Amino acid sequence: MSKEPNRRRTTAAFTAALAVAGATVLAGAPAAQAAVVDVNYACETKIGPKGAVSPVDIKAVKNGSAYTITMSFEKGVSDSPIELPKGVMTPRAELVLGGADSGTVKVKGTPNTAAIPPDTPIKIGTLTGTYTPRKNGKVTFTAGTLTVHALGMDAAVCTPKNNPRPALELEVTGAPGGSDTPPPAEEDKEEGTGTELPKTGPLDSALALGTLGGTVLLTGAAGVLWLTRRTAR
Repeated sequence: MSKEPNRRRTTAAFTAALAVAGATVLAGAPAAQAAVVDVNYACETKIGPKGAVSPVDIKAVKNGSAYTITMSFEKGVSDSPIELPKGVMTPRAELVLGGADSGTVKVKGTPNTAAIPPDTPIKIGTLTGTYTPRKNGKVTFTAGTLTVHALGMDAAVCTPKNNPRPALELEVTGAPGGSDTPPPAEEDKEEGTGTELPKTGPLDSALALGTLGGTVLLTGAAGVLWLTRRTAR
């Protein structure tokens, strides 16, 4: 008996298995796409301008209705002419939002765990922050201003000068604000009364005084009218 039909069945079964596996991989594809991006930082420091290129990696992890954002640097972007003792340097940065959302997300690092020798690139490490989405859709995260706080001052303020591309694209779903608009701002009203709170600005005071003056004027006119009628009697 020929073994050709068995080989055909085996090949067909193998092809079907690959197709199913491929569909499973696509269905389980992550909702975020991250890429390491080279950012060319131009830094203004207390000892003059500095600059360096550092690969930057941005990631997001779902945490309830928000996301924990991490920003990692593979290289230092500035140095110090003196030694920085342990715990005196803390980096922070802004990530610029694009796509379905706008604004910035602030991320911050931890103080240096070891002394940093002089004239040595300052290792930034990993910065962490929280992003609470306002709209659904694809949101991009791009490296923005980086600030190195050391010895009680902002020792270096670094801005990207190469217009870097986004390092993270996040597919947001289930945002409180829906797909079109962010949540509406709450009005200044007393809880449970549905009436506006009293206004105390200069313009409102003038209006209040005008109303009071009108009341006095009406009262005076009524008094004159009453006296006139009494005299006529």
